[in-house]
Order: sequence, then structure tokens, then C-alpha cells
Amino acid sequence: MASQIELRVVAPQPGAARAVELAADRIRAVARHLTRFEETSALSRANAAPSAWHEVPRELAAAVEEARRAYLETGGLFDPRVLDALLGWGYDRTFSQVPGVDPTALPCDVAGSDALAYPVPDDPWEPTVLPGRDGWGLLHLGGTPIDLGGIGKGLAVRWATDELRGAGSSVLVDAGGDEWLGGPGPDGEGWLVGVEDPRPDATDPVLVLVLTDLGVATSSVRRRRWRAGATAVHHLVDPRTGLPGGQGLAQVTVVHQDPAWAEVWSKALFLAGADSVAAQAEARDLAAAWVDADGVTHTSPAMDPRVVWRAA
Repeated sequence: MASQIELRVVAPQPGAARAVELAADRIRAVARHLTRFEETSALSRANAAPSAWHEVPRELAAAVEEARRAYLETGGLFDPRVLDALLGWGYDRTFSQVPGVDPTALPCDVAGSDALAYPVPDDPWEPTVLPGRDGWGLLHLGGTPIDLGGIGKGLAVRWATDELRGAGSSVLVDAGGDEWLGGPGPDGEGWLVGVEDPRPDATDPVLVLVLTDLGVATSSVRRRRWRAGATAVHHLVDPRTGLPGGQGLAQVTVVHQDPAWAEVWSKALFLAGADSVAAQAEARDLAAAWVDADGVTHTSPAMDPRVVWRAA
């Protein structure tokens, strides 16, 4: 999952150690079955024959079902069929091994680079998932390979959280940009969460939030920037254009009751771009914060009550 994973239980109850083991197992299962960087993973096998039926583990079946729901809820802004763009730009291996990694490459460099465009198919995404034998499902991708990096980590946090409920007075699941913060936290007044500054050389957060029983996710181009030839690209692909999206934005953070949907909405709001992100967040009553390309931090009305500190 290309992230350090932290599981924390405050004031552990009997059985907490076993709950942590089960939570770790759920995360490992997501990493094993949903990766596209291992030819033997369940997702890679399905992608290799996207017009065929596959018997797949429950994690992949459930992830495709949730991704389909996200596709519908976001009006197609969340579309896993952006894999061709990522592969075409060289993101065909773990990111640390991608040629041309350049944290200084600005996202706006890509504007107008139609030669790099890999728009997704115009037809609706209609994968099919059917029940299979115990712990398995039957999957048909609908003819197009997919990338589940935009939801897999959030689901891993959700499923790990399910295993940790009741393990202590408070629990934390942190998968690097995707988190669940359960209970009142170590000090009993909520978990304090710093929202990272997306500028490459920044060390201090732009905001500090206080959260209880909530998930949080950030979609950012701080780290996953590279060059495809001479052109700057990043991993948040706009399915409408087949180009890096989020014009005018560097980062979006969303707080949500479900960590997987915090991930979905952070990506969808990012792809909405600077001109539409505020209206989209308010229309959906989302607790969101975003940093524009000029480094200015903005928050939605639903996010404001959760902010306890802002950078000057």
C-alpha cells in the first residue's frame, strides 16, 4: 500500500491484541489482492482478462462494488478506468521505481498536453459482482481494466476499524493519508490531526483538526509527481479528459463518517478543480479543506467547526 500503517488502541480491553491481529490481517488482504503491481494478485488477474468472469476474494469483490457506488454517487468523477493513463505515463510499478519522479513538477505544467490524454470510455462503467463460495465472489469488469488505488486504502482502514471496535476506549487506524479516529483520543478531548502542507519543502501543517469517531482522507499531488517525457503529470487522473486533474488545486482533505468515502470525496472534489470545489463541497454538505495552487487554504462551512488551528 506504499504507506506505513499504524494501529493504536487506547486503554485496551480484554481481546485487544487479537483485534489488532485481525485488523492487520484485513489490511494485508487488501494489499495482497487489490495491488496492480503484482502479476499474481486477484486484481491483476482480472485486469488481464477484463471481458471474462473471475472468481475473486471477497476483498476485491467488495471493493469493485464500492467503487461502482462511488462512480455513480460522484457522477463519474470517481472512475477506476483511468488505468490506461497511469500506465501510459509510466506508472506501471511501485511509485518509488517510476522513472522521472520529480516533486518540483507543478501540476499545471500539464495543461493542454493533449498528446498525453487517455480519456476513459464514454460508455457507463458497469462491472458485475455476484456471490460465490464462502469468502469469494464472481467478478466481471465490463471489458476495461481498472485501478483501485483511489479507494482500496480507504476500504482497508474501514475494515480494520471494524475489527478494532470495542478493543479500547479509543482506536486509531492510520494508513498514510487515510485515517479512522475512534473515541475521544488519548487525552479524552478528541484526536488532533494535522493537515499536511502540500508544498514540497513545507514541514508544518496548514490546519489542525479535532476529530472523534470520524475518518479523514487527503488527496494530494505533493509526492506522486513525475514526468512523462518532458511533461509534468500526477496520479489523480480526470476521467473526462484523460489528463491529470484538479486544475488550480494542490490538495483536498475530507472528513467523513466512513474512511472509504472520505477517500472517494477527497478525490472527487480534487478533480472538480479550484473553480468548483467550494460549490461541490457545500452542495453535498462535506467537511472539506483544500489548498489552491497559490498555497492558500480554504475550508467548507461543514469543516470549520472541526478546525482548532490554522497556519497564519
